Amino acid sequence: MAVTAAQPSGAVAALLPGNRLHLQHGPIDIVAEAFGEPPAVRAAYARAAARFATVLGELVAELPALRSEDAAPNGVIARRMAAAVAPFRPVFITPMAAVAGSVAEEVLAALTGPGIVRAYANNGGDIALWLGLGETLTCALAASSGDRVTVRTADPVRGIATSGWRGRSFSLGIADAVTVVARTAAMADAAATMVANAVDLDHPGIQRRPACEVQCDSDLGSRLVTVAVPELSSPDRTRALEAGLRAAESFRSGGLIEGAALFLQGEMRATGALMLEEGDASG
Repeated sequence: MAVTAAQPSGAVAALLPGNRLHLQHGPIDIVAEAFGEPPAVRAAYARAAARFATVLGELVAELPALRSEDAAPNGVIARRMAAAVAPFRPVFITPMAAVAGSVAEEVLAALTGPGIVRAYANNGGDIALWLGLGETLTCALAASSGDRVTVRTADPVRGIATSGWRGRSFSLGIADAVTVVARTAAMADAAATMVANAVDLDHPGIQRRPACEVQCDSDLGSRLVTVAVPELSSPDRTRALEAGLRAAESFRSGGLIEGAALFLQGEMRATGALMLEEGDASG
């Protein structure tokens, strides 16, 4: 593929330093990488770029259903989103909670193929992984400066996602960030949203606004989303983090996630198979 290629749809595919693939279309911004012999990698990137060019149009066509609790989507990505959020009901959640992870999975599926030994697609911090026999990938956690998670072929983890009130999506809770590892990126994305929502407490200094006032077409409607969190006391941080940790442990015991790390104003709680290792991340 060319160094930079624009599709008729408006999607752009470009090679970044280190032979990584950058895919951008509207709000979707993905960095992906495949490992293998150069001809296999070139073919993988061409497949991924071609598939990515159709993604945004598919999602836009189904937005009304995807913003609803009672979605009945048709497309492959939309169905993946709906399936990922279903296990968390009856608590409110729409398929949009799993959109980034689901798109990452779709790009990853296009990347994998003959001659590829490992690959990932990172959609704004929500990451889908594929590992061949004996392969590993190490990823930095978006919420911290030195922590990282290493995934090996034998591990069940194939998805990593992060959510929180400081992120690009709205949150009902006050976590700076929650990172979840799960068997798929779509499930990690949905679960990170739910755990981040659970990191919460009643506090007069926490500012919230109806989601529809912040973004008119939000799938959260009039539900109050966090827009500011004051410096909290240590007991308050503990209460909020422990509430989130209970949710994460419940999801882990139910087989929905493999582990989670919760971050709030310099404090962290972790559960399950999320292995945090000090140092810089590498591929």
